[in-house]
Amino acid sequence: MCQIFASTDPELFAPVTRSVRIAGVVTSVRLEAMFWSRLDEIAASQQMPTGRFLSVLYDEVVELRGEIGNFASLLRVICCRHAETSAAAAGRRMLDSSAA
Repeated sequence: MCQIFASTDPELFAPVTRSVRIAGVVTSVRLEAMFWSRLDEIAASQQMPTGRFLSVLYDEVVELRGEIGNFASLLRVICCRHAETSAAAAGRRMLDSSAA
């Protein structure tokens, strides 16, 4: 089983830094390449560029919960939550189609 994880393409976990505008300030966010790919997909599903998506997300979280201590960590968790909900939705669709 470890071979599945040990054979992961190193490019997927290579750190990538992007400049983004958050709350009107340009800042750098450093994430693994795989997380950036997922964020690009999520932003596209929301019909907005990734930078705009991150800015809107930041503003919404601050409004809901207050300051964000570690934005990069929040983004990683959001990517994982998105993967979980996508997998659950796919599972429900499979069950629905097999029941029909």
